[in-house]
Amino acid sequence: MDQPTIGFIGQGFIGKSYADDFERRGFKVVRYALEEPYIQNKDRIKECDIVFIAVPTPTTPQGYDDSIVRGAASLAKDGATIVIKSTMLPGTTESIQKEHPGKIVMHSPEFLRVTTAGEDAAHPDRNIIGITEKREAHEKAASQVMNLLPSAPYKIICTAREAEDIKYAGNLFLYMKVMFANLLYDFAQKEGCDYDVIKNTVAADPRIGASHLDVTHASGHVGSKTGRGAGGLCFIKDIAAFREMYEKVVPEDAAGARVLRALECKNINLLVDSEKDLDLLKGVYGDDPKSVCAS
Repeated sequence: MDQPTIGFIGQGFIGKSYADDFERRGFKVVRYALEEPYIQNKDRIKECDIVFIAVPTPTTPQGYDDSIVRGAASLAKDGATIVIKSTMLPGTTESIQKEHPGKIVMHSPEFLRVTTAGEDAAHPDRNIIGITEKREAHEKAASQVMNLLPSAPYKIICTAREAEDIKYAGNLFLYMKVMFANLLYDFAQKEGCDYDVIKNTVAADPRIGASHLDVTHASGHVGSKTGRGAGGLCFIKDIAAFREMYEKVVPEDAAGARVLRALECKNINLLVDSEKDLDLLKGVYGDDPKSVCAS
């Protein structure tokens, strides 16, 4: 079989890192984005056999918005395989598949860090592909994509909803870990203890690890200042989207919803008080983010 032409829609740090990796490994790559020098490549996406989509899925005061992904999916030709890397609410990939019956749509969540995105793309810990239908054509397309990805120690082909859940699960867990670290820090300060001693010893527990225990840091977002709280391009929008989704999917669990809301409000207070990632925070909650906590 001839080597497929690979398209990439979106050239932020995620799309660019994956496109760079495929190009380094000798694939023919077509990049399209709204910025130069890629904006002229819109029609060339029709040449691609496999199209990766890595575009924003913002959470705004009006809610989760997947319109950019849906618009990007329409650019691929019939018969193409679409691999969505953007974070998707569970069920979204299935919905997009229904809109494009002549294409195969799948979700493959990304786990790139802003500061090490190129290295993460080339050396993934996990390759996850979620398909919308357990039919031969979809399973064959998923296996083809899996074989094209850089090797990873863990790989799985699952349902699209499971893949979407996996992405939110990781972000929510790390978000909770940041909140835990901040609570522990404030408690240690009141007790007259050295938080670094506690943090380093807790981090030595192999069940916990060192990541996300620093309470003061910059998120890596362009222009981000050092501060407290879970900031960056994913955490703020994803917790808001997940909490809203949880309230709809599990309406009988008022206690669980309160837990998520409390975590969300704790983080809003940390970010606002330290003036960290205020632009991202306002993009999700509006000009007065703290007002969300009063509702």
